[in-house]
Amino acid sequence: MIGRIWEVLTRRIDSMLFAAALAIVGVGLVTLFSAADQSIARETSQILSLSFAIVLMWTFANIAPQTLARAAVPLYVVAIAMLIGVAMFGVVVNGSRRWLNLGVARFQPSELMKVALPLMLAWYFQKFEGRIGWRDFAFAALLIVVPVYLIKRQPDLGTALLIAASGFYVLFLAGLSWKVIAGLVALGAAVGPMVWSHMHDYQRERILTFLDPSRDPLGTGYHSMQASIALGSGGIVGKGWLNGTQTHLDFLPERHTDFIFAVFGEEFGLIGNAVLLILYLLLIARAMMITANASTLFARLLSGAITLMFFTYAFVNMAMVSGLLPVVGVPLPLVSYGGTALISLFIGLGILMSVQAHRKLVTT
Repeated sequence: MIGRIWEVLTRRIDSMLFAAALAIVGVGLVTLFSAADQSIARETSQILSLSFAIVLMWTFANIAPQTLARAAVPLYVVAIAMLIGVAMFGVVVNGSRRWLNLGVARFQPSELMKVALPLMLAWYFQKFEGRIGWRDFAFAALLIVVPVYLIKRQPDLGTALLIAASGFYVLFLAGLSWKVIAGLVALGAAVGPMVWSHMHDYQRERILTFLDPSRDPLGTGYHSMQASIALGSGGIVGKGWLNGTQTHLDFLPERHTDFIFAVFGEEFGLIGNAVLLILYLLLIARAMMITANASTLFARLLSGAITLMFFTYAFVNMAMVSGLLPVVGVPLPLVSYGGTALISLFIGLGILMSVQAHRKLVTT
């Protein structure tokens, strides 16, 4: 009886993908305990979110890709409606209106859009498989622009850019011409001054500080400089768990969310960072294998976008903390504190597992 139950619970679970994700989450829980000043409440909250996320992962892993395709339009419409709801009566935290109050908890609709947008685009391109033209790419671009604009207004430029990137990945995988991509890059460079004039003051300051953190070491450059100090002071082997001075003397800001990688680097050093990078590479490599073996265009586009999204989020956060990119407020996937982000990422893992489990059950 127990064996039968275990078989039912694990038959759609990709063991390699799940093991890599759990290992990264384990690193996150250990680091969070130190970053949050050994807060049992935050640790418990993250574990409860993890439990719910795993249930959702299992649920999505057992939903066939064809069924997910049928849910693409309703999910996208709901996500857009929630983003509009945020703009109208969302909860303001630290000057940003990004959350909806659901009574028992706050929910960040932009996290739902991380799944809804690739799902919608993959469904749309599958609908026109074999005859995809420039009009289809233009309409898909409109589907990307609407949520990106709503998220940018919150303001949350970092998440808006990353969701735009996830949409672009689907366009690229669907066959967007390199000539068009080069043209878009040139256009982006040309409208750069116009974009600069529409950015918020704090966003412009982040870019200027990225170019020269010493211009305001106690203001806008503080985050970047303290993160670099924390990473560098960890050395080869780190200062040891719970012994990070930058962390526990309160020099490092946002240490349990955006800058948790700096906490980890300070306490576990270069060796710890290398181990974490290997875990991410294992997860992404497995996800790429699943994408390569997908049976349909819809499954291939969706799983490819999710895989590249994981890579982008990890790369941007680590590069931001290391001073290679401006500070954009992007959490480290599966490591940073935050229930909504954790849930959306595990839903993505569940979709990848569904693609893998149903690859031989779907006719091409």
